[in-house]
Amino acid sequence: MITFKNKTILITGGTGSFGKKFAEIVLKKHKPKKIIIFSRDELKQYLMKAQFKSNNKILRYFIGDVRDLDRLKLAMKDVNIVVHAAALKHVESGEYNPFEVIKTNVVGTQNVVDAIVSSQVEKAIFLSTDKAVSPINLYGASKLAAEKLFIAANNYSTKKFSVVKYGNVFNSRGSVVPTFIDQIKKKNKLLLTHKEMTRFNISLEEGVNFVIMGLDKMIGGETFIPIMDTIEIKDLIKILKPEHGFKEIGIKPGEKIHEELISKSDNSIKIQCKRYFIVCPSTITNKDKLIKKYLKMNGGRILNKTFSYNSSNLEKRLKISEIKQLIEKNY
Repeated sequence: MITFKNKTILITGGTGSFGKKFAEIVLKKHKPKKIIIFSRDELKQYLMKAQFKSNNKILRYFIGDVRDLDRLKLAMKDVNIVVHAAALKHVESGEYNPFEVIKTNVVGTQNVVDAIVSSQVEKAIFLSTDKAVSPINLYGASKLAAEKLFIAANNYSTKKFSVVKYGNVFNSRGSVVPTFIDQIKKKNKLLLTHKEMTRFNISLEEGVNFVIMGLDKMIGGETFIPIMDTIEIKDLIKILKPEHGFKEIGIKPGEKIHEELISKSDNSIKIQCKRYFIVCPSTITNKDKLIKKYLKMNGGRILNKTFSYNSSNLEKRLKISEIKQLIEKNY
């Protein structure tokens, strides 16, 4: 099990939902020397500082943008581990502001990589999304490009770079459940894009713990994907029972009915362990070492080249009673 004792961790986009939960869990369960919150929003840093006031000797706040390479290099002085979570994430906004997304998600990620390569950082992990698989929107395409940049860095650096990729975070800001609950509170109709839509589901805490697991097990070059439950969006309507009903408004620009985390057209080596998948791209030089390690771990096995992992899979579909329990637990 990984130890953060006497380690300094930097989180880009550290004031977001993930960054705050990551800081909370690492502070509670591990003993890091320092956690650096790197983000561009001073108000969010101010609010986070108030929320974590008892830990302000360990938490440090660094205002900066991943678009600024020099600022990143300064922030990474004496850092051991980097978690790269900063991104522009709004799908529809990205369709109308494409180059802003490119500057943060692609150029910004290359800046993170370059800053790590010229620093004392030992390992780094990048948070990606199901929308990066067979992308149909700019957000997904930008995250796919960022994944490629992170993985390729293993070929020209002795530092370790890996990726973690998962789907919808159940209780994160901007996800479907809090959006629906907000609409109900405002006594509006629920705006449903497509009633057959399905999404992967993971809690914020599960996502953080999965990233910590990835930091523990990573060799460099692999992508970790958790085995998750899925939710059918129309089941949320049945549970929430909106007083004013719902209105189907059609799929938004760049939206999918079902999401994918592994595409059958991806010819990378795909390995299934007990609780997660590993994708080993053919472009990295240490793929044989990766494959050998993960086949030994948790009874890992190589999957068929055409294997796909899609949110429409009925085997992992949550029942209405299970979704109701999740809502009651989180709200």
